[in-house]
Amino acid sequence: MKKNVLIIAALMVGSICLAQNTNNVQLGVRGGANFATVAGDDFDSPDSRTSFYLGLLAEAPLSDHVSLQPEVYYSAQGFDITDEPDTPDAQFQVDYIQVPVLLKFYIADGLNIQAGPQFGFKVNEEIDFDPTEDGGDFDTDSINGFDLQGAAGLEYKFPSGFFIQGRYSYGFSEMIEDVDLHNSVWSAGLGFMF
Repeated sequence: MKKNVLIIAALMVGSICLAQNTNNVQLGVRGGANFATVAGDDFDSPDSRTSFYLGLLAEAPLSDHVSLQPEVYYSAQGFDITDEPDTPDAQFQVDYIQVPVLLKFYIADGLNIQAGPQFGFKVNEEIDFDPTEDGGDFDTDSINGFDLQGAAGLEYKFPSGFFIQGRYSYGFSEMIEDVDLHNSVWSAGLGFMF
């Protein structure tokens, strides 16, 4: 896993260096709400876990209408376990450090679409039988430590540097070996470019 992190970090640094004019690189922060669940033939789609994401980004212009945007952020994902007979309500919590490398296409002044690969590194996995309190956590270790995903979204960036965005990401990797189970996350949030 350490090798994967180093490769991803090198890709991010190299991506920014490839930008035509590094003087125009902007750094920023972003955060918001995740509506995460899982999808796949081997698992009925459970209720989504509503949680958060928070992280950093850089935007490097490649031309007047195209930018490269690498990011790194913490993403709380998983799903709710509800309405099961003889089972209390709970959450299956799988949290990641996500590293997307997105191409942004400006289609109008401030309005852009973005898409690209996303590399997820699992940092936490547990079942929480009391999601609204500090107790009730039961650690598990059944989910793979790495998740290759695709991400796409829509964003509007104001001249002040604030932006609003919505995004969807889908895991191409199986979360559990030989089980058709994949991350599926809708997110909405705000950010600021310095």
